[in-house]
Amino acid sequence: MPERTRCGWVNADTLYIAYHDEEWGVPVYDDRRLYEMLVLEGAQAGLSWYTILRKRGSYRRAFDGFDPERVARYDERKVASLLQDPGIVRNRLKVNAAIGNARAWLDLHESGVRFSDFLWEFTGGEPVVNQWNRLEDIPAATPASEAMSKALKKLGFRFVGPTICYAFMQAVGMVNDHTTTCFRWKECKALAEDAR
Repeated sequence: MPERTRCGWVNADTLYIAYHDEEWGVPVYDDRRLYEMLVLEGAQAGLSWYTILRKRGSYRRAFDGFDPERVARYDERKVASLLQDPGIVRNRLKVNAAIGNARAWLDLHESGVRFSDFLWEFTGGEPVVNQWNRLEDIPAATPASEAMSKALKKLGFRFVGPTICYAFMQAVGMVNDHTTTCFRWKECKALAEDAR
């Protein structure tokens, strides 16, 4: 059986291959999972996604399964504990952002707006299927990610700049940015069509 062609950013690690083949670019509508991915993309700032992916299990443990209601109640003692946890990125700004983002997530829900509905509005409610032939063609940010960043910041979210928002949009399938030579491009395109 011939080796599948994948996006050029994937390394040979089985964890990374599984993430690319099974998760990246698959549309996500679950509010809690979207919160998790936004926190993880923010944690990635200045680092590689591979670093965060390897720590994802530790993040899930440390942040109570990314339950926004629990994370929103974290106090200074919990922050101090998190900053001692070698399984996560021990950056006070990023840890505080995860907590603040949980509170902003809850505020949004309490106003009667689902996080998923809010986020998906930036792509018109359905996945955008791009047709990039090369990695170099893929932008770091787009007008949609800039608008999402601005709107999230207005709600009190942090570590949600346009580049982080675009990486998030790629990860949760709001955009299909698999290169057209990658076997997953067609599969994610079909998922996007099913979502319509």
